[in-house]
Amino acid sequence: MNPLDLFARESSCKELVEMVRTWAIHYPVTHATAHSVADRELADFPNFGRDDETTFRDGFDKIYEVCWLNVFGAKLVETVGRERMRSTPAHRVEELPDGSILLVTWPTAADFASEAARVAQARAWVHLRPDLDFDTVMAILRERSATLAPVEPRFAPDVAALLSRLPEYVSLAQHQRRIAELNAYVPPEPDEWLPLDAALPSDVADPKAALGQYAYFAERLVALLHTPVPSVFKASPESLTDIDFHFWKETFPDTFERHNIEAIAVPAVGAYLGEVLVKHLGGQWLPRKQWMEAQVRVGDRVWLPFARAHRYMRSTQALLDHSLTQLYRVAERHARY
Repeated sequence: MNPLDLFARESSCKELVEMVRTWAIHYPVTHATAHSVADRELADFPNFGRDDETTFRDGFDKIYEVCWLNVFGAKLVETVGRERMRSTPAHRVEELPDGSILLVTWPTAADFASEAARVAQARAWVHLRPDLDFDTVMAILRERSATLAPVEPRFAPDVAALLSRLPEYVSLAQHQRRIAELNAYVPPEPDEWLPLDAALPSDVADPKAALGQYAYFAERLVALLHTPVPSVFKASPESLTDIDFHFWKETFPDTFERHNIEAIAVPAVGAYLGEVLVKHLGGQWLPRKQWMEAQVRVGDRVWLPFARAHRYMRSTQALLDHSLTQLYRVAERHARY
């Protein structure tokens, strides 16, 4: 069950409010709220647009915004006006024994961004802040609701497994916007391949030794990533996605020295990709003296895994544009023909 489903039930929300009420009675506060974390981010909570120095100096000295559930301390109630506070149009307004006010704008928390809940929020807000205009406040709240509106993921199929992991690395408030951006993103088609009749013939004197070198390169990637990416031991298609995501998350190409990337990371990544093509698609290495030219035959194409790795490691964005995941999925698709 989605945890938010609990807060779509009026009975559950009422229990939460009662818990907060009991807590506020026993431990009086100057101000407390319960609200959507994502909406808080869009509202520039907890400072409400103020700098830290002003916040520390003044505290919650007036009504900056009204949340779903609010406890306004006695001093703040007096500042606003007790009768004004008590007459707020809201789902629940209750004066507590110490003079503070508990205010709930809407019966349920989960639908805080619905039009009806936003209207209730705006009405309470402008009532407590008569200097504000209702239409202006509603425009602000509607914009925030639009930003938070769920977006169905429709990622490019070959890289969907990779892209689905990226939205969690933006703020919760920008999560849906990031999904929309990634829905529109289509990486360029891999061109690190040749038709079989254009393949470069092997030019090594000892093919077995060349294959051993490629295996050694691939083992270096396992040694590098086995702790943060345990699946690297499996040399599976899924491990390629895990590697893509790890390098992207760590901004690897933009963090480490370029000469080390070219000398160590590129051959390790290229060999590992080639080994996965061999293991899972029945590929066959066509070794070359210049390892950058080495190919893996899969069906009626030969793929150039080291060339892919070189392009892949150019930048953090290149990790997405030229992912290992995508090349494997395209090679897999052509292998079926």
